Amino acid sequence: CIRPVRSVRVILALVAGSMCSTVPSLSAPPGTPAARLDAAEAQYPPWQQGRNNGAAKRGLVFTVPPADVMADFHGSLDDPKLVLYASGNYFFAMAGLIQAFGEAHPEYQGRVFYETLPPGLLMKQLAEGGTVTSGNMTFTVRPDVMMAEKGASEAWVKDGRLAAPVVSFATNDLTIMVPKDNPAHITGLADLGRPELAIVMPNPAFEGVAAQIRASLVKVGGEELAKAVYETKVADGSAVLTRIHHRQTPLFLMQGLGQAGVTWTSEAIFQEQQGHPISHVAIPAGQNTRAVYSAAIVPGAPHEQAARAWLDFIRSDAAFAALAPFGFQRLVQ
Repeated sequence: CIRPVRSVRVILALVAGSMCSTVPSLSAPPGTPAARLDAAEAQYPPWQQGRNNGAAKRGLVFTVPPADVMADFHGSLDDPKLVLYASGNYFFAMAGLIQAFGEAHPEYQGRVFYETLPPGLLMKQLAEGGTVTSGNMTFTVRPDVMMAEKGASEAWVKDGRLAAPVVSFATNDLTIMVPKDNPAHITGLADLGRPELAIVMPNPAFEGVAAQIRASLVKVGGEELAKAVYETKVADGSAVLTRIHHRQTPLFLMQGLGQAGVTWTSEAIFQEQQGHPISHVAIPAGQNTRAVYSAAIVPGAPHEQAARAWLDFIRSDAAFAALAPFGFQRLVQ
């Protein structure tokens, strides 16, 4: 997706400008309803102004957050030459990966389509033959490659949903994402069990990271802390579970729905790079749970040659150069 304008007000002004010789100023005076609308819409994805869309021809660009946005679907469905189902954990790094892949393999430049939903949802889409519905749109796109955490990929190879080999390429650590200046004074995972603290947590129903977060909670406070965060606080409403994936964590924090939430470190770094009012509190190594990211080919991949080229590429120097700015660490084989 690409966001060329920031609000409906801007679109209307542009339309008016097409019929008039003079386009009015689009800068809203501070404190006005129009200015508040601009600020509110700036919180919503897509956050990368079209950089995650590698399509060569984009035609009419119409993206109006939060009403008309498909932030987890990237590229063109018009005869793609490689289709990736990629874990949402690194949606912000995919633009650089796709660009570098296109430079290494010009035959695929502008012809990669990828999705960045949680792996649990992507596997449900795979079970439906690649068909997915978002809003009023239904389409089918069969994947060539599934990208997920190593343990999940290996399990799916065992049950036949993916094909060996599983290619691992990078690691990531957990962190506690907080609003800028950390107003709730979060110092560690133990604070997440505080009864008065509103938190935002990944949904264990389809987000694999929830299991890793739970493991870290147990390291710090045993089953008591894990149950307080994922059972007691969910039941009493002081814990908000994500509806899509932990891309929503910073959004909910910026909306004031919570004061802390556990994500991957790379996601917090990305939000800070975007200039959003987000910060993070590091989790010590002894309490952390590391993820190993991997990829494997889907049996019957429509573009098997391109899929194999992608698996070779993701271990390359060029691939890691796209990941490094967000705090990912290279997996030492």
